[in-house]
Amino acid sequence: MNRIIKIILLDILKNKIVLGYTLILAILSWSSFALEDNSAKGLLTILNVILFTVPLVSILFSTIYLYNSSEFIELLLSQPVKRQKIWFSLFIGLSSSMVFSFLAGAGIPLLINATDSVGVMMIIVGCLVSVVFVALAFLSSILTRDKAKGIGIAIIIWLYFALLFDGMVLFLLFQFADYPIETAMVGITGLSPIDLARIQILLHLDVSAMMGYTGAIFKDFFGTSVGLIVSFLLLSLWAVVPFYISLKKFNRKDL
Repeated sequence: MNRIIKIILLDILKNKIVLGYTLILAILSWSSFALEDNSAKGLLTILNVILFTVPLVSILFSTIYLYNSSEFIELLLSQPVKRQKIWFSLFIGLSSSMVFSFLAGAGIPLLINATDSVGVMMIIVGCLVSVVFVALAFLSSILTRDKAKGIGIAIIIWLYFALLFDGMVLFLLFQFADYPIETAMVGITGLSPIDLARIQILLHLDVSAMMGYTGAIFKDFFGTSVGLIVSFLLLSLWAVVPFYISLKKFNRKDL
């Protein structure tokens, strides 16, 4: 298993797309701090990168890599290696490379320019978001053999969590504005890993006051130690559950 992970990691880290992704993250992160006189403004710029660019690249690259590695996977299956080990090795290799790219591109600028808890939180959340969308990529790639359909599913998943989910939440807020549904919004937030990541970072940036009464409720729950643990557990579940489903399908799939 360790040997397979090493082969996958070396293959991915030499990939020009991954190197370009790391370079773009580094340029965006360094320039955000260099162009802004206030580090908080730079952090908000990097927040948008974490919430949109990191999930998109993680899910798209991982999906395409899995389809392009189909012959390699079939070769491994012909060897006396358990399917579970092959799928775990691919997941560890892909998620580790995405996390490493994020740390090299955005983690170093954050550690240097934002040494407080906000910078650390953004690094942790960015790594978790990377792993979550790699897991979602495994699920989308195992649902169909058609590469175009698989990539389409991956893009739809990203669009749903990055754009459509927030639109649906706003629609509910407007439709039920006369009812006290702010507490229910806390539970609904757990249905989106990007929203969980956004709220944790915004609360540590101490801009929850700008979010009104709903922001106060979020701070009362997610701002506590219990809320912090719950949010990280939910983010972890967003990585574990899709990967577990994909593993079950991979074990039964006739390749």
